[in-house]
Amino acid sequence: MRRSVRGMPAAMVVALSAGLLTATAPTAHAAAGATLPFTSVEAESATTTGTRIGPDQTQGTLASEASGRQAVRLGSGQRVEFTVPRAANAVNVAYSVPDGQSGTLNVYVNGTRLARTLPVTSKYSYVDTSWIPGARTHHFFDNTRLLLGQNVQAGDRVAFEAAGAQVTVDVADFEQVAAAAEQPAGPVSVTSKGADPTGNGDSTQAFRDAISAAQGGVVWIPPGDYRLTSALGGVQNVTLQGAGNWHSVVHSSRFIDQSGSSGGVHIKDFAVIGEVTERVDSNPDNFVNGSLGAGSSVSGMWLQHLKVGLWLTGDNDNLVVENNRFLDMTADGLNLNGNARGVRVRNNFLRNQGDDALAMWSLYAPDTNSSFENNTISQPNLANGIAIYGGTDIAVRNNLVSDTNALGSGIAISNQKFLDPFFPLSGTITVDGNTLVRTGAMNPNWNHPMGALRVDSYDSAINATVNITNTTITDSPYSAFEFVSGGGQGYPVRNVTMDGATVRNTGTVVVQAEAQGAATFRDVTATGVGAAGVYNCPYPANSGTFALTDGGGNSGWSTTWSDCSTWPQPGQGNPDPDPNRNLAKSRPATATGSQDVYTPGKAVDGDANSYWESANNAFPQSWTVDLGSVETVRRLVLKLPPSSAWGARTQTLTVLGSTDNNSYATVVGAQGYRFDPATGNTATVSLPGGTGLRYLRLSVSANTGWPAGQFSEVEAYSTS
Repeated sequence: MRRSVRGMPAAMVVALSAGLLTATAPTAHAAAGATLPFTSVEAESATTTGTRIGPDQTQGTLASEASGRQAVRLGSGQRVEFTVPRAANAVNVAYSVPDGQSGTLNVYVNGTRLARTLPVTSKYSYVDTSWIPGARTHHFFDNTRLLLGQNVQAGDRVAFEAAGAQVTVDVADFEQVAAAAEQPAGPVSVTSKGADPTGNGDSTQAFRDAISAAQGGVVWIPPGDYRLTSALGGVQNVTLQGAGNWHSVVHSSRFIDQSGSSGGVHIKDFAVIGEVTERVDSNPDNFVNGSLGAGSSVSGMWLQHLKVGLWLTGDNDNLVVENNRFLDMTADGLNLNGNARGVRVRNNFLRNQGDDALAMWSLYAPDTNSSFENNTISQPNLANGIAIYGGTDIAVRNNLVSDTNALGSGIAISNQKFLDPFFPLSGTITVDGNTLVRTGAMNPNWNHPMGALRVDSYDSAINATVNITNTTITDSPYSAFEFVSGGGQGYPVRNVTMDGATVRNTGTVVVQAEAQGAATFRDVTATGVGAAGVYNCPYPANSGTFALTDGGGNSGWSTTWSDCSTWPQPGQGNPDPDPNRNLAKSRPATATGSQDVYTPGKAVDGDANSYWESANNAFPQSWTVDLGSVETVRRLVLKLPPSSAWGARTQTLTVLGSTDNNSYATVVGAQGYRFDPATGNTATVSLPGGTGLRYLRLSVSANTGWPAGQFSEVEAYSTS
């Protein structure tokens, strides 16, 4: 059934062969992503009697949430057969079944059916979050795992056959799982305190007693299944250790919930699998909710079916989170929710998160000197792969992110605050060595797309130093890099350097600039660009320009999208501009001065009744518009409001032009132009043939009707 619950606001090469996604890099730079104990194979690359679906990026479709945007649908009795890529004795399968259904996958090895089966269910899927604008029913896939009971070798065949339900298979992870670890000497075993390894009894108190008895030591969780009915608290100065995350399994939707700890908590080598089937933001349905304290670590864990893996507040100084798997959360995988200092999140695998897979959110206090490094993230289905919301001196290095869905980019560097007090980005933000595959998505709230890597001055200007280096972006459905003020207020994005990037097969543009500000691009190369190199149309239209500085070494993206009134569509190419198009309409405009509400943008807003008026009694005054790219301009039409209340007047003006907004040349010398409401209150200025300019400037030195420069519309045309 669908679940709806009200909640509180809340230069690398990617090789795709035989369905395997890997990242390889030149020796000068580390490979992106985590070193994983398994190898994934896409179902669409396997042999099947079923039906391949996708590719599709449309929000709300099953294929849009699949790895690679493709999967295989099996009716009952149909199968998909994988060629095993490595020695393995276990498999995890990502799948989906229709809402309200459950069934099994029969398993075959080299044609022989195993007695063991894989259960499949829609119980943890089809999540509704109606309080999140732009969200639709999502979270269609789930994961199910099985120890095969035998070893298989590279080249063997493993097949899965649907039984009892239609099953869509997305990807299979093949793994060689080590035998259960032996209990080391000295720990306090939870079974010695009465924990039930069959999962029938409630082991909550036994875990608490073991933690209390083992202060300064180790709590041992032997192989088995343990059921906890309430969260653990007061966890400090202790190690919780299992026999391996395929062997020691704790069933709990709230494992640790505590607001503080003296620290020294080390959690490793077991699984925590919850029963969270919906997202309720007021419930702490998390593996860790709150603080583990300074000097703690989480490693070797399998975390599944929770709301959030780790929602971290308070003191978590120098926490290390590494070598874990996060699967099927209804919200974030991990969120550093303010006050994180020196936290390292590295070498983790995250699939099918219901919100940002990895996030830092500087609420109440800034996250400082913390990093996300060498993580592999696949299929976050409602937000970003990695999101940095504020913070100081943050690093995002060598991560591999693929297949984002609605409302999300592969990486977002943002000043979106959500709540106060919020601490915006400051210091140096380092984004280095990341690979983004099929990332970026349509944002239904904006009705236009989000880029694979987004820098967003959502609620305030970005003044931090943002260094984006050694980036690879492949098969983005829309743009590669986006600069935007997502809250619609036009805050600037400043101090951005893009140094070393490879962009392949981007759907629309390489740079999608929608904010005022500036960035320097160096050694950014692009191939297979779908529409144009640059979309440069700041929003709001008159909020200011975005300057792209060419630092050298750039290639493959020199063109600019020609029409800011339309959005480029994937693969459409840059259409020939309409020769009768007004080149100045809705373009960013500035002036040496303005009177009251009569701002420069009024002269390019398409409304002849609104107007720009310069500072009074201060001639000369100038008005400038950025056409977005160098254009051949042959004719200007200047307008004043057509109302008869405006008396006839003559304005004396000079037309100047520039290609770089620094050096201006006179195009038409000073002349008087008559505006008369009896003839429409318009004047036409002819420009010499071959006039090429990006920045058009009108310098007004006199006005017989009012002591200021005045224009209700300035229209620029390429036709004479």
